[in-house]
Amino acid sequence: MTNAPHPAPPPGRDGHTDDRVPVLIAGGSLVGLSASLFLGRLGVPHLLVERHARTSHHPRGRGNNVRTMELLRAAGVEDRVRAAASVLADNHGILQADTLTGAEQEWLFRTIDPGGALSRISPSGWCLCSQNDLEPVLLAAARELGGDIRFGTELVSFAQDADGVTAEITDRASGTSRTVRADYLIAADGPRSPVRERLGIQMTGPGDLFHNVSITFRAKRLADAVGDRRFIVCYLTNPDSPGALLPVDNAQDWVFHAPWRPDDGETLDDFTDERCAHLIRTAVGVPDLEVEITGKAPWHAAERVAERYGHGRVLLAGDSAHEMSPTGAFGSNTGIQDAHNLAWKLAAVLAGWAGPGLVDSYDAERRPVALATAARASARSAEHSHPGYDAAPVAGGPRSGMMPAVLGYRYPGGAVLGADPGQPAVPDEFSPRAVPGGRAPHVWVRCGGERISTLDLYERTPVLLTGPAGGAWYDAARLAAERIGVPLACYRLGRELKVLPPAEQADSAGQAERAESARPGPGGPARPAPDFCGLHGIGEEGAVLVRPDGFVAWRSEGPRPDPESVLRTALTEAFRRA
Repeated sequence: MTNAPHPAPPPGRDGHTDDRVPVLIAGGSLVGLSASLFLGRLGVPHLLVERHARTSHHPRGRGNNVRTMELLRAAGVEDRVRAAASVLADNHGILQADTLTGAEQEWLFRTIDPGGALSRISPSGWCLCSQNDLEPVLLAAARELGGDIRFGTELVSFAQDADGVTAEITDRASGTSRTVRADYLIAADGPRSPVRERLGIQMTGPGDLFHNVSITFRAKRLADAVGDRRFIVCYLTNPDSPGALLPVDNAQDWVFHAPWRPDDGETLDDFTDERCAHLIRTAVGVPDLEVEITGKAPWHAAERVAERYGHGRVLLAGDSAHEMSPTGAFGSNTGIQDAHNLAWKLAAVLAGWAGPGLVDSYDAERRPVALATAARASARSAEHSHPGYDAAPVAGGPRSGMMPAVLGYRYPGGAVLGADPGQPAVPDEFSPRAVPGGRAPHVWVRCGGERISTLDLYERTPVLLTGPAGGAWYDAARLAAERIGVPLACYRLGRELKVLPPAEQADSAGQAERAESARPGPGGPARPAPDFCGLHGIGEEGAVLVRPDGFVAWRSEGPRPDPESVLRTALTEAFRRA
């Protein structure tokens, strides 16, 4: 690939352009396909090119956290993802054992959502869906929305100027090249991103942590050794063959992650089928297990974050912007959330209701989150003694919790007003209470006769929520939005929105334990209704402005003089950025 990060003559035949699109996406894995889906939901025409001929066929990247599932819910595909993941729906927890048949067995954690407590803070839940199952769902949904997605097509060069990007793409089968003109280029082209390299953007951080070979195999009798232990992953600590065992179907298909030490001269050729089968038998503790090796794929765990998330109209997302240790599946989830953050901003700028400076806030918001999350992922690998990782956990330190990094991260800078720049991007503790720059809380409400989560209000436009006595904000909002040209949906508690009683606060998606947790226990009172205003950090006369991605852009705890002027300023500073 050739490129200059500064204005350069565009490639193509005498300046001829074959295709014109607002957004070009390079890379069609999880992050690129998510970007296509999110842009399609917002009506943004785009072209995605992926050099490989098809979606991933290797079962990896399986943990989709609750924030990612909230975004897939907003995009209308959560149910389809859960259907694709149904075979692993009953798998929970992480087990550590010497072997499956040995005496040393310890659950690092038994369930992801003990007691169904997550239903109080989200309409969604965790989902164990491997990349090879998730990508086809994203692909189908993105194409249904009109996404132009071309597999077997490679981005071979690009140049940008003040108004956009001109790129050359090539069909790898025919060798035919075309020239594409786009307003923006999203580089979701992986950890060795050619786009990032041509921009001259360096990676920062500790670098490589450890290396594994992912071995897919069939073993019908392994299910007998596993028994009723439905784990997400089992870390096997036999010193003769440490590794990680992951179920694919809980029956005959499995994945084993074996440590690989290239720094000691070990090569991939050393992982013969015979050796792999021996490693698996030794690790699980079943010497006569019949093992059929079906595939091998090397992977590298690293902690790196790009020094910046793009240049001009070229923007990095996913692994091209950050690499994280796989423990906790933070990397893929952070990448999908990158794509969501970027999609609504590009849609707003291309539609004309936001200024181009809104796109610049992408780096200010997402890079600090990646730095903090990558550190959490490395710490979690040490805590879990991930096979091949020799780092020791911090002595006497608490095990790093998931929720602060999953739902509690916040943007100390960017397209937010009133955020505390001194606060960390990922706090030590999770609180569902909203703060400027943080995720808006979930509450089940009735709106227009329909039972929805407050999170269902956020996708296409900014939203203003007011307390029951916030009529002054409500009346001023529409006029303020009209005067500066920002689309704004307004909802007033007690008018358009009514908080549902405790018995109706459980998730209607059907988890019985969630519904049960909202009912009175033996001799105990029912859970109280959520404090809508308290969770949003406002009083009854206050208001909160929520961005299309569900993050708080601004709020006022109570009334203010001249609310229209205050809202015009808030909308202008948050969205009409120069």
